Amino acid sequence: MLFASDNVTPANPEIVAALQAANQGNVMPYGADPISQRVRAAFGVLFERGVDVHFATTGTAANALGLATLVPSYGAVFCTNLAHINTDECAAPEFFTGGAKIIDVPTEDGRLSPERLKAAIEKSMPGFVHRPEAWAVSVSQTTECGSLYSRDELDEIVAIAQHYGLLVHMDGARFANGLVASGLSAAEMARGVDVLSFGGSKNGCMLAEALLFFDPERSKHAKFLHKRAGMMCSKTRYISAQLEAYLANDLWLANASHANAMAQRLGAGMAKLPGVRLAAPIETNMVFLVLPHDLADQLRAAGAEFYFIGDFPTPAYRFVTAWNTQEAMVDEFVALARQLSADAA
Repeated sequence: MLFASDNVTPANPEIVAALQAANQGNVMPYGADPISQRVRAAFGVLFERGVDVHFATTGTAANALGLATLVPSYGAVFCTNLAHINTDECAAPEFFTGGAKIIDVPTEDGRLSPERLKAAIEKSMPGFVHRPEAWAVSVSQTTECGSLYSRDELDEIVAIAQHYGLLVHMDGARFANGLVASGLSAAEMARGVDVLSFGGSKNGCMLAEALLFFDPERSKHAKFLHKRAGMMCSKTRYISAQLEAYLANDLWLANASHANAMAQRLGAGMAKLPGVRLAAPIETNMVFLVLPHDLADQLRAAGAEFYFIGDFPTPAYRFVTAWNTQEAMVDEFVALARQLSADAA
């Protein structure tokens, strides 16, 4: 009953099989191998436009390098106060950009409010030499609250960014979960985005992320920063082989669809219990529940793992489902919570 994160999972068997298949013979290093070349082409097909692809092993590296390529040391990046780049990356974006400032905007649901974004940009006084220059906007899709931007909401944020001459970065650690929930195509989801951190590790891969630039002019320095950061792996085929299998036959979408369905199952079962309620709608693979602390303690004592998130708009317990979450595990957890609640009544 491990609901702490979708990082707890093993790699999908199809990913492991792809790694075994790639582990044959000698190939050119540093992304010059045939698998990496095929994956770059596959991303172009998927997003329906030219794309410059750089592989990474962590989402933090992808985010930090993406922003470092776009934003100078004197620039400012606008995001929500709950954004991963603001709260969970140990100032990696600031480090790799050489000191660019993260300006966080309050949020109630994980989404960046257009009105608050516009106000924050205006407050920064673009062009005023005594303040960092407004340079980029970063959105997470799926957000850290498990919520999802609609295409209209993204269009509004992109329009604001373009009005002020800012670039748009998307943290797509859970891009697949958001995509299947939205019903959009990958190309539609990424419309207006300059750089996308495309995640695989949370959704079935072992160590595989991709940094996607949709404008070659924006990415001309990326290869140098990629190397300098130690993310240009000599044996890139072991990253790209994972992503090739991930994208093939829509494995990534099947994995995400299953994870999202398990979140719905978990939330529906838990919300029926006395003293338990949803802290936010379930849109992807994260469930935020308000439940008695005594019940949470008892569930943990019984072997369940999940986090309490105290700095979210509604402090709640977070449960994350994954590509390999089984219905039986969800039902076992709900039944245990039901029994503990009955015993306490």
